[in-house]
Amino acid sequence: MSGYKSKIQNEEIDFLYDAILKLQTREECYRFFDDICTINEIQSLSQRMQVAKMLKDRKTYQDISITTGASTATISRVNRCLNYGSDGYEVVLSRLEEDNKK
Repeated sequence: MSGYKSKIQNEEIDFLYDAILKLQTREECYRFFDDICTINEIQSLSQRMQVAKMLKDRKTYQDISITTGASTATISRVNRCLNYGSDGYEVVLSRLEEDNKK
């Protein structure tokens, strides 16, 4: 993925991502995200990850909506990212799947 250039890339966002990459444990993630995000922001990010996992597992929009509470607009957005995005979800979901096999 070297050479990838995000539409929003700048020094401030690089600093944020570098900070996130310094986190080493789940507890550190909880502490950092509790400080930097609102509860609703964290829940929205978590919901999108669950939607992405369920889409990858070929669940229906209805099942996903019932299980996660996500709107069809959110499900569609995540699905569009999975199919036409920057492969960010794919990288993370694949790595999580690999970790679960160990």
